Amino acid sequence: MGFGDLKSASGLKVLNDFLSERSYIEGFVPSQADVVVFDVLSAPPPADLCHALRWYNHIKSYQSQKNSLPGVKRPLGQYGPAGVADATSGSAPAASKDDDDDDIDLFGSDEEEDAEATKLKEQRLAEYAAKKAKVQPALIAKSSLLLDVKPWDDETDMAKLEECVRSIEMDGLVWGQSKLVPVGYGIKKLQISCVVEDDKVGTDILEEKITAFEDFVQSMDVAAFNKI
Repeated sequence: MGFGDLKSASGLKVLNDFLSERSYIEGFVPSQADVVVFDVLSAPPPADLCHALRWYNHIKSYQSQKNSLPGVKRPLGQYGPAGVADATSGSAPAASKDDDDDDIDLFGSDEEEDAEATKLKEQRLAEYAAKKAKVQPALIAKSSLLLDVKPWDDETDMAKLEECVRSIEMDGLVWGQSKLVPVGYGIKKLQISCVVEDDKVGTDILEEKITAFEDFVQSMDVAAFNKI
C-alpha cells in the first residue's frame, strides 16, 4: 500500500484518484490517518487535482485539534491503494513513542495493540461515526441556492471548473442542475443550484471552498436564495 512519492506530481495524482471516491484516507471521519498523509505534503495540491485539494483544505481546518482526532498513527506505507508502494522521501517508518505520547487516542491506549484490540478500536470508530450520523432533528431547515461562479476569462476550462465545484462535499450539501450562461466577450459563467441544510452549510463557507480553486474561479455570487 502507499501513494508512491507524495512529493512528486505522480504521487499527488495517485492521492487525487484515491480521494475521488472517499472523503477521508480511512473511515468516515477525520482521523490520524489523514494527519499522517497531510503532514507529508509541503503545499496544497494543484487546482487541477480537485479531490486532493478539497481533502487538503478540509483537513487543514483541523490543524489546531489534530492530536485529538481518533486513531493511531501508522507508517505512511500502510495507507493508500493496494499495489502502490510508498516512495516518499523522508517519510517516517513508524510513529515514535514521543509522538504517541503527544497524541490523544479517544478509543484506546498508546501501547502496541494486538489483533483483538485493533478490531475493538475499529468497532468503536464505526460506532462513533454512526452515533454522529443517526440523530437528526424532526424538522430540518433547508434552503435552495442558485450560485453564479465566474471564471477568469474565455480560455478557462469550464468543464474542469464545474468538476472542481462538484468535488466539494459537506454534510448537508446536495448539488443540483447547472448550466453555462454567457456574460459577454465570449466569457460564460457557471450557474449551479444546490440545496443546503441551514445549520450545517452557510454561503460564506461555500464561497471560501469554491474560490479556493483559484486557477479556475475568479468569484462566486449568490444569484437566488429561497427557504424550503
